[in-house]
Amino acid sequence: MRRVVITGIGVVAPNGVGKDAFWSACLNGRSGVGPIRSFDATGHSVKIAAEVQNFDVAPFLPSSQRKSMKIMSRAMRFAVGAAGLGIKDSGLEFDKLDPTRVGVVMGTGMVPIDLPELTPSLVASCDEDGKLETARFGQNGSNALFPLWILKYLPNMVAAHISLAFNAQGPNSTITTACAAGTQAVGEAMRLIARDDADIVLAGGADSRIDPLLILAYTALGALSRSDRAAAEVSRPFDGQRDGFVLGEGSAVLVLEELEHAKKRGATIYAEVTGLGSSFDAYAATKPDPEARGAARAIKESLREARVDPEDVDYINAHGTSTRLNDQMETMAVKRVFGDDARVLPLSSIKSMVGHLIGAAGAVEAAALALTLYTGAIPPTINQSQRDPACDLDYVPNTAREMPVKTAVSTSFGFGGQNAAIVMRRFVG
Repeated sequence: MRRVVITGIGVVAPNGVGKDAFWSACLNGRSGVGPIRSFDATGHSVKIAAEVQNFDVAPFLPSSQRKSMKIMSRAMRFAVGAAGLGIKDSGLEFDKLDPTRVGVVMGTGMVPIDLPELTPSLVASCDEDGKLETARFGQNGSNALFPLWILKYLPNMVAAHISLAFNAQGPNSTITTACAAGTQAVGEAMRLIARDDADIVLAGGADSRIDPLLILAYTALGALSRSDRAAAEVSRPFDGQRDGFVLGEGSAVLVLEELEHAKKRGATIYAEVTGLGSSFDAYAATKPDPEARGAARAIKESLREARVDPEDVDYINAHGTSTRLNDQMETMAVKRVFGDDARVLPLSSIKSMVGHLIGAAGAVEAAALALTLYTGAIPPTINQSQRDPACDLDYVPNTAREMPVKTAVSTSFGFGGQNAAIVMRRFVG
């Protein structure tokens, strides 16, 4: 099996666009959470989110592809931008590569429907009293829709737009395992290169769910925080006063490359990706297994594939959502896998600064993990003020920590019980 390294990192995050801006914000504990600006949230009980501000995808698209912006959802624009940033950071000249040896694997989630865009179709399908008639929707509704409307809402188009923009003709796939999708995408991309199906894979995740309908849905589910704290203080993973997550949006795309291919061109190598583990709780649709058996299995499987013993792990980039049950479950999973070493093993959650990016979460966290290995700096979990007896590990509270990290894990645990973990190690020589 061939070795796989990360040679480019592209990030579009609520607290910074571009690898350097994102990483500086993470190390300095700067939050991207604020009042919702993308729609009028006056009538919603949740009025904050972690939004990406003032992002324009046009500079990342070749002129021949810019017309495709009309059929790109917000998440798709983030994905193409992150891919462009990652390619630039890698130093690869894509026009000189064999495009059939370049793949794309992206994680994403349910693509939200743009209600203002759909409204004309609904209005056209109502009777004289304003009642929606489904029988009229087929004709009247479709006539009022933009003909290519559906392309903005197909999850596979996230990866497709990246491939179109950068002429990547190799393996192409989309993973939709909720909050585990970004992590699984990076791991599956590693496996594509390891078994010689590609030399380079653009891998990561993209998501954007900050819209009226999905904010309402997550609020009804009881997943979002309703705290009246200052916006930047609401997301507080593992803290005793946490009461739910903050919804975020964005994308990260990592350039994964076969080691010898990267060395031959003198590439910067941020980290080596060595293992993926995945599992399913089979416990409940909305609650994690309180005994953390599925989560622990995913971590153990990632270590097994990486051929790493638990005692050799130096750091965990935690899923850390800021919900009561998930943070307790993750703490339990770490104890199950690492035993007594769990007490001295640092773990932190950047969701305290960027919110929960759902299908993109694992990808942005993978980017942070690679940068930790490369720079020897661990980002903090901000907003730590009150201890939770059930969350009693070292969460790197409030301040970044400088320490050499040789081997590390990133975890993701999705709705429904889908779990994933990847292992990376610092590249030496």
